[in-house]
Amino acid sequence: MKSMLKTAACLAILSNIIFNSKAQTNIPKLQFGISLGTVVYQGDLEPSPAGSFKTMKPVINFFASKLFSSFFSVRGNLAFGKLKGDDAKFDHPDYRQQRNFNFTSPVAEISGIAEWNLMGKNYTSRGFSPYVFAGAGYSFLKIRRDWSRLNVAYFGAESELMAGLAADAEHSLPRGLLVLPVGIGSRYYLSDRIGISAEASYRFMSSDYLDGFSQAVNPDKGDHYSLYSVGMVYRLGKKNTLDCPVMKY
Repeated sequence: MKSMLKTAACLAILSNIIFNSKAQTNIPKLQFGISLGTVVYQGDLEPSPAGSFKTMKPVINFFASKLFSSFFSVRGNLAFGKLKGDDAKFDHPDYRQQRNFNFTSPVAEISGIAEWNLMGKNYTSRGFSPYVFAGAGYSFLKIRRDWSRLNVAYFGAESELMAGLAADAEHSLPRGLLVLPVGIGSRYYLSDRIGISAEASYRFMSSDYLDGFSQAVNPDKGDHYSLYSVGMVYRLGKKNTLDCPVMKY
């Protein structure tokens, strides 16, 4: 009898939800994703504030999120990519072709992110879901710098560049750096479970040695990098939130 009453109550509630067309078939609690994109170096070895798109490299990113409300969630990120900067890729100013500094570094970044959904659509079954985010993390690096193609005669052996290069050569390179990611993105949910995403983010950093050079280039300009990616999203949740008993025939 108790089970029959519980079943009847559930059927009544479900009928009312369906009648008013306000039901959500899935209330997601967790969200997972994978994305592919590019990492763009921003620093002394490129002239544009937007970054060195001529030397951008691929990146793969994994994340897992906990959805706390329709607006707020927290996620953990793990990204693997590569950074590269090269003076020789740029014709202007002319001295870049003569300086010819370059660097490469693999990067493995782990971070924690707080995310705010601008339209409160964390639980929306379908449609666009734009968001902004900020957080903190750590990037593991293995920087390899190269100044072997430098035209010393062009600058002069007693130039400020040569004095700065000597100082840089004595400076130990970081094996990791604290990063503060900030960015924007949007997801488009195709169903209760599946969605696609696009995201752009920027990393604030406290070091000018991401590219291995500082005193020889521009010690007043810090180094940074950005990530741009597209990917897939999968949400987990409970479809039967009313705890109705399974009906058997």
